[in-house]
Amino acid sequence: MPELPEVEITARRLDDALCGATIESALAPGINALKTFDPPLSALEGRTISSVGRRGKQFVVEVSGGLALLVHLMSAGRLQLYDKRAGPRDRTSRLLLRIADPAGARELRLREFGTKQSAWVKLLQADAVDDEELIASLGPEAWPQPPEDLKTLLNAPRPLHTMLRDQRVIAGIGRSWVDEILWSARLSPFKRGDDLSEEEASALREAIATVLDGAIEHYERVVALPIPDKLPLPLQVHRRGGEPCPRCATTIEQVHYEDYVMCYCPAEQTQGKVLKDRRLSRLLK
Repeated sequence: MPELPEVEITARRLDDALCGATIESALAPGINALKTFDPPLSALEGRTISSVGRRGKQFVVEVSGGLALLVHLMSAGRLQLYDKRAGPRDRTSRLLLRIADPAGARELRLREFGTKQSAWVKLLQADAVDDEELIASLGPEAWPQPPEDLKTLLNAPRPLHTMLRDQRVIAGIGRSWVDEILWSARLSPFKRGDDLSEEEASALREAIATVLDGAIEHYERVVALPIPDKLPLPLQVHRRGGEPCPRCATTIEQVHYEDYVMCYCPAEQTQGKVLKDRRLSRLLK
């Protein structure tokens, strides 16, 4: 799932390319993608794009006349700008914003891979975006300034790995970057939030800022339009199970869940303890 750094760099690139552009037409080939009906999608025709930004992991495309598109990529969506329009056989298209452009036929396209079709779009009045249920429930943004009261925010008997991915607690972090942040802070993914010391909370806040800053700076150097389907994530431990830790060379260990893998360094994060791998646990029962 694209997370805060990936959504941020995509929004920046799209904003640079589309600010001031006029929407020629708007279509929603993905029958399940459009979650609102008033105003209708046709209301976008003839309006200009004012900005492309984000809230947490969601895109907000503001257009003239006080309208805004709220776009949630879910796990397999991508928002990309193309120089030619989608053909009738493109089964990945969920939303097509065709740009009035005498130099070509640009199209802002929400695509989604796989069969779940869970990515969605809502067309709202711009002043209603903050009141939309998902946006209203978001916690404080993880970037550019992580919350000052992080210790208080995380003061609950839940594992850090779970809480930092909870968008209602802190917005923008997901499975990829939580592994990187906890490794950077040298904290166990299973440490409970209400067990954090002041020093650990400070280290965690610094890690959030440093890791997300580094990711976005990396993307600024290497990502240009057209946005690739898969961005070059600068990961140190996530997806690195079985490889040596970049700091201490201890083998990176993994815990497998149904739809994702958690990675950590046992020497630096769990006092040498290798956490139980859920796959092996099931096999041994």
